Parts: sequence; structure tokens; C-alpha cells
Amino acid sequence: MAILLTLIVGGVIGWLASVVMKTDAQMGIIANIVVGILGAILGHWLFGVLGLTPYGPVVRLFVNIGGAMVLIAVLRGLGVYR
Repeated sequence: MAILLTLIVGGVIGWLASVVMKTDAQMGIIANIVVGILGAILGHWLFGVLGLTPYGPVVRLFVNIGGAMVLIAVLRGLGVYR
């Protein structure tokens, strides 16, 4: 059940980040899930490096989406998305 929930939430986070970064047309559902999950990990890692801790579900959601946006920007810089 936890894996299914992770995939669903990861897909939503990846989709929201791709809409904000305007790469939604280039990404499919698998890419949204992967970017959402890896972006959430990246966002929480970056917050930890900065010495910040996201408290509350709304702040965690923004950290997750922000991490996914950073990941999309890195992938865009590498030429994966245009």
C-alpha cells in the first residue's frame, strides 16, 4: 500500500512541477513519477544542507515540488528536456 501511495504522490508532484516548468507536454506518467520521487528526495536533501527542516504537510509539499523543479532544471540543462 505504501508503494502505491508513493507512486501516486510522486506522480502528482512530478506533474505539478512539470506544469510549472512548462515541460508537461514532453513528460509522460513514468517520467512524472520518477521526477516527483527523486525531486522530493532532492528537495529534502537540499533543505537539510541549508540547515532547514520543513514542518507541516503544506511546507513539505512545497519542498517536494521545489526539489522536482530543481531536478527538471538540471535535466533541462543537460538537454533532456527543451
